[in-house]
Amino acid sequence: ISEWGYTMDAAEVIVSFLVVVIIIVSLLSNVVVLICFLYSAEIRKQVPGLFILNLTFCNLLMTVLNMPLTLVGIINKEHPGGGGFCQIVGFLETFLTTNAMLSMAALSIDRWIAVVFPLSYHSKMRHKDAAIMLGYTWVHSVSFSTVSVCLSWVGYHQLYASCTLCNGRAHNNRTQFVVFTVVFHALTFLLSLIVLCFTYLKVLKVARFHCKRIDIITMQTLVLLVDIHPSVRQRCLEEQKRRRQRATKKISTFIGTFVLCFAPYVITRLVELSSAVPISPHWGVVSKCLAYSKAASDPFVYSLLRNQYRKTCTDIINRVLKRSSLNSSRIRGENGRSTIIQTAA
Repeated sequence: ISEWGYTMDAAEVIVSFLVVVIIIVSLLSNVVVLICFLYSAEIRKQVPGLFILNLTFCNLLMTVLNMPLTLVGIINKEHPGGGGFCQIVGFLETFLTTNAMLSMAALSIDRWIAVVFPLSYHSKMRHKDAAIMLGYTWVHSVSFSTVSVCLSWVGYHQLYASCTLCNGRAHNNRTQFVVFTVVFHALTFLLSLIVLCFTYLKVLKVARFHCKRIDIITMQTLVLLVDIHPSVRQRCLEEQKRRRQRATKKISTFIGTFVLCFAPYVITRLVELSSAVPISPHWGVVSKCLAYSKAASDPFVYSLLRNQYRKTCTDIINRVLKRSSLNSSRIRGENGRSTIIQTAA
């Protein structure tokens, strides 16, 4: 039973627990990414670091500001603040989600240029170019968020237990709200998905081409080495297979997590525009949780599983442990000197 006397069913308890887990994982993982960015000068020098930093800030703000209020909405069946506060939260929700999607698209463009045009990458993708791309993501996000607030299309939505896009004046502006919602999702989710698919499939094509060339050279070498041990030959063939699968898994992860987390929520928002199709309240909250889960998975998809970030995390841990051991040794030394002085006295 919640604070206001409402009884939570089993589904709401599970969803609430899921939101808590998402909040904890998202907060810890995004903070680790931020620490790695601040610690490593090498990461800061790289152009993708700007996109990852922007994405990390969006995820952190979403985790701290929006997710806890959605948790309160699930438990208490209402938003804890007033109308003005709810509009601010809804503005942030629209802005941060849009900015995060476009940041992922920007990251895919950066990888596409780096892989397909490696010789001209540093001239095509400079920090200035990255700043321009980030500027567009901010203008795009602020524009749609501001329009929705100015037209009073932001409020508490019971279906998603959160402050988000909501047509409070359904009879007066329903057609305009439908057009706005469709255009918003087309220019945000669909545009980002198209960019992700185009760029990463091009990257996968180039990666497979290079893997094929490496495989040909490897097979020619194995043919020449007639005295090679069968186990060594087998390991070389297995490495070929892993190399081909590695690129496919990475691309599938980038595109798959985007679709899995955002598509159910976006499709639900579009289906909701048709009053003829009823939507389960439980499904509405679950689709919202899936969208929130992207903030928890992004640090692993784009950062923490990469060798550079893992090395940075290891360096930070070793430095902290070394400092702790030095402090412990210093304290033991000071205690030893105090004991000697006291004994002499």
